[in-house]
Amino acid sequence: MRIAVFDTKHYDRQALESANVAFGHTLSFFEPRLNRQTVSLVQGFDAVCPFVNDCVDDGVVEQMAMAGVTLVTLRCAGYNGVDLAACARHGVAVTRVPAYSPEAVAEHAFALLLSVVRHTHKAYARVRELNFALDGLVGFNLHGRTFGVLGTGRIGLAAIRIARGFGMRVLACDPRPQMDMAASLDFEYCTMARLLGESDVLSLHLPLSADTHHIVNAKALAAMKPAAVLINTSRGGLVDTPALIDALKAGCLMGVGLDVYEMEEGVFFQDLSAACLQDDQLARLLTFPNVLVTSHQGFLTQEALAAIARTTLENALAYQRGEHLQNEVLL
Repeated sequence: MRIAVFDTKHYDRQALESANVAFGHTLSFFEPRLNRQTVSLVQGFDAVCPFVNDCVDDGVVEQMAMAGVTLVTLRCAGYNGVDLAACARHGVAVTRVPAYSPEAVAEHAFALLLSVVRHTHKAYARVRELNFALDGLVGFNLHGRTFGVLGTGRIGLAAIRIARGFGMRVLACDPRPQMDMAASLDFEYCTMARLLGESDVLSLHLPLSADTHHIVNAKALAAMKPAAVLINTSRGGLVDTPALIDALKAGCLMGVGLDVYEMEEGVFFQDLSAACLQDDQLARLLTFPNVLVTSHQGFLTQEALAAIARTTLENALAYQRGEHLQNEVLL
């Protein structure tokens, strides 16, 4: 297929070109995100390959369909940026990568957690300035603490395996509990209220939907255990940012690790070092010494990139052959 790949960086291109040796698609790479301003670039292509922050809304879908595009092959798990109803109306199929490397994201969650709990990011900055003092760097052991998981899909379960390896007690909350996995990995499902009240660490592993949008809001933050740590490597919209800022100002959280942010489009994946940050909420978050933000890099491992590329191109091949689309996103 002739595929237009949007929002590409060098690591995307390298992974996709390497994987495409086995598929033989024609790939064209575009740095801009797919949206109403860039949709004219899809002329002459059979399919588009957007990333997590591209905007495939009704207007974009209509213009894609008019240009002959019949497939959206997402190279990510999230699909909230795609208007599925519009795709259905215009006969455009949508596929995604539901699971590429759960361990990549789960391990990054623990990288954030350990950095926040043991203040390694602050210690690194101090030592670079020849300040070897330990004042203000007291953390706590993960062993014996309670790790709360909101969402027990593939990534949530991978995070639970890591937590159990640290000797943590694990509580989980999910509308579709997997009791066999709970028995196998020795964790307990509980209510949301109990999860918030007993977790020393709350790690989010949910998709973003109308039901989960701002699931961590002012009420949830107030119900959390004093001096708890919040980790979000899932989707930024799960957390109500103004409420989080208020909780941090009130000293209600020991620390926060964020790999995602609800208004990250136009900021994350970009080099803005020579510009002024226009997002006041993100700027405020970055002022807190107990907040660590990374730029949506949980997926960024060699293994994950290879798996994402392979599945994305497999989805396109299955569509081209008229086969069952195992990873199709339906309305």
